[in-house]
Amino acid sequence: MLAEISIRNLGVIPAASAELAPGLTVLTGETGAGKTMVVTGLRLLTGGRADASRVRSGADEAVVEGSFSTEGLHTTQSQRVADVAEAAGAATDENGEYVVTRSVKASGRSKAHLGGRTVPAATLAELTEPLLTIHGQNDQLRLMSPDQQLAALDRFDPAIAPALKEYREAYTEWRKAARELKERTERKLELAQEVDRLRFALEEIDAVAPQEGEDTELVAAINRLQDVDALREAAAEALAAIDGPEAAGGAAAGDELAATALIGQAASALQQSSDTSLQELGSRLGEVSSVLGDVAVELGTYLADLPADPDELDALLTRQQELKSLTRKYAPDASGVLAWREKAAKRLGKIDVSEGAVDKLKKQVAQLEKLLRQRAETLSAARENAAAALGNAVTEELHGLAMPKAKLAVHVERADFSKDGVDAVEIRLAPNAALEPKPLATSASGGELSRVMLALEVILAGSSGGATLVFDEVDAGVGGRAAVEIGRRLSRLAANNQVIVVTHLPQVAAYADTHLHVSKHVGDEAVTSGVGALSGDERVEELARMMAGLDDSDTGRAHAAELLTRAQEERARLRS
Repeated sequence: MLAEISIRNLGVIPAASAELAPGLTVLTGETGAGKTMVVTGLRLLTGGRADASRVRSGADEAVVEGSFSTEGLHTTQSQRVADVAEAAGAATDENGEYVVTRSVKASGRSKAHLGGRTVPAATLAELTEPLLTIHGQNDQLRLMSPDQQLAALDRFDPAIAPALKEYREAYTEWRKAARELKERTERKLELAQEVDRLRFALEEIDAVAPQEGEDTELVAAINRLQDVDALREAAAEALAAIDGPEAAGGAAAGDELAATALIGQAASALQQSSDTSLQELGSRLGEVSSVLGDVAVELGTYLADLPADPDELDALLTRQQELKSLTRKYAPDASGVLAWREKAAKRLGKIDVSEGAVDKLKKQVAQLEKLLRQRAETLSAARENAAAALGNAVTEELHGLAMPKAKLAVHVERADFSKDGVDAVEIRLAPNAALEPKPLATSASGGELSRVMLALEVILAGSSGGATLVFDEVDAGVGGRAAVEIGRRLSRLAANNQVIVVTHLPQVAAYADTHLHVSKHVGDEAVTSGVGALSGDERVEELARMMAGLDDSDTGRAHAAELLTRAQEERARLRS
């Protein structure tokens, strides 16, 4: 349900806002007052095309904002809305409503926001699809679409939904198995070649048997071996200086003392002194001697660990070349080669080109096709039963909408398998029962299409609720008693849905729960419009104006008051 809408700088509307209540809301006003701009604003909120020519002259941009509530919406539809919002990173406001904003620059660029997050316009279309439906002159063309006509039939009878669900499950399994069989039969040679390539690759990788991160470790080891002589010389020289030449495996150097010995002598001399300052320095030299001892031990271990095998470097270089033969073919490094091997092994496990496997798959496809045909028959039978009932129900509605002899029929015929079944649905219309109904595209005028669409919505409203339905001049070309009937049906439709109607007929406006008036002011330099709610005498005056401009006549106002009273009494009876 649309809780609130605000419009700024759209067409002739500089700024306007309105809170929208449940039930039936009508928008009235003189021609050119801006009623169409309200519908244009709603289209923008549903992700419709942004037209820079709609930006008010002299303004930088037009902005439309709407607050949508899922209260009263079917649980499935409500969850669908929540999923779209969550995927976009948007949340509801403090009122639990989704705030949608659309702006259009005078330069032509547009932006869409959902819950304060920038989103593509397509996201708004996806979010509002279960929430808001607009029926205008262009939207009537959708009724001619076979997909829309099939969807209308499926909405009509609740028994169709479970049959369709079971059919789609079987269709998905059948399509999956059929594609696999086709691949195996048509690409048998290609798949056999792929098996050979995968097997060769796996054998090549397994022969080398790379380890995770091995290539990086090899680089470090090879660099170390290539510098082993210089490393040994540096470590030995340092160790000889610390502990003497014999510690590094060299000959004794006569009376020359090692660093540890000299520091030890210095520390001993100072520690034997009677001066506490010298004793402290001696202690510190003792610590230095201890550190040198640790370094000497580590240098000795380092020298002992240095490779002495002259062939080890060649072995590591050979291993590095083996790994490079894999990284050139399969992945940049050893870890990538292992990951590629895992994927290749899985793919190889799925390919079975043996005759036995193909025969088994053929049997599976045949079994699934048999099940699919059974479920298709069940679905088709449900649709054929519903088609007659829907045609009769809509025909009855049309008789009260200035089409007293019209007959609507829903024709169902078999077609190819698709995700929606094997049925092609076509809605046909005849001006009277004696004539053969023909497709809507060739048999219905614009006004008749409007009434067929309204009749369908009234009939289908029993299977849904909580949505917002917008009708833009659905009563075009209608008057008299037919206009009263349209008002009644819109009021009935508003019992479970929020209905917003742009109308020029007082008979329709009189049934409204909320009456919004779009007023126009023509100044010397600009035309402006605003939207305001009418009640009491204001509403009577507006109805009188709509009755051939009788708002300044006592008789006109009396007729308008009588019309309003009767319509409101009937509205109450319809809702009770």
